Amino acid sequence: MHSQKGAVPFPLGADCITCGRRSGVCLLHWQRPHLETEEPRKTEEYHLIDAATERVLVVPTELFHRLGYFQGFCGEVDGYLDALFHPENVTYRPRSEVEVDPGFKQLIPYVIFRHTDAAARVSVFEYTRGTGQGEGRLHRKRSVGIGGHIAAADTENGAAPYEKGMRRELEEEVEIGTPYTARCAGLINDDQSEVGRVHLGVVHLFDVERPDVRPREPDILEAGFRPIAEVMRDLSGLETWSAICLEALFGKATQTR
Repeated sequence: MHSQKGAVPFPLGADCITCGRRSGVCLLHWQRPHLETEEPRKTEEYHLIDAATERVLVVPTELFHRLGYFQGFCGEVDGYLDALFHPENVTYRPRSEVEVDPGFKQLIPYVIFRHTDAAARVSVFEYTRGTGQGEGRLHRKRSVGIGGHIAAADTENGAAPYEKGMRRELEEEVEIGTPYTARCAGLINDDQSEVGRVHLGVVHLFDVERPDVRPREPDILEAGFRPIAEVMRDLSGLETWSAICLEALFGKATQTR
């Protein structure tokens, strides 16, 4: 199957090829490879979202606690995804309100790009967040995650909102110039930080054939693929979510080198 460069790896409205669930719910099993096409990116598919009036996708924090509270990274997502994305549990609320209301968790796709070369050397896409990005509490932090909020506008035209919102965020922030495969790798929760208390991350690992991911946003600075061992040697400047993900997904591998 082909997709446009930079498109999120979920065919809108398609069923999971493993278990048959709708793709908006079955984020775990979707691992089909995606290839480049020469079609131009259709930027007109998305509408600019006014941050002052933005309504974002949230679930009650109580639901997350009921499903199984954890601090840090959880790779066992089967027990969470169906309930978190069930229409009865999802609402869209003003972002200005939920950013300071720990009674709700904003669900955020968080995409990590990984490249493994012919010598089995692993690198990840890393960048520094500029001061023009939306979340002020993360400015000037290094990050390995691309993604953002799912907005009420992503429900237009009957699309699966998580898929459409993730596609929109990726196409706004980066250009993916290489084939890749993708899978859901886990969830992040960090109640030890102010920003983490009101967000819940859904981690997607993109394995790219070539290290060809480039920033589109001017506030994605100093971007490029870096050897994972080099990144792991100094986690101090990373945003918390990135540090949590790297230690969970790559920590043991780098310790054995």
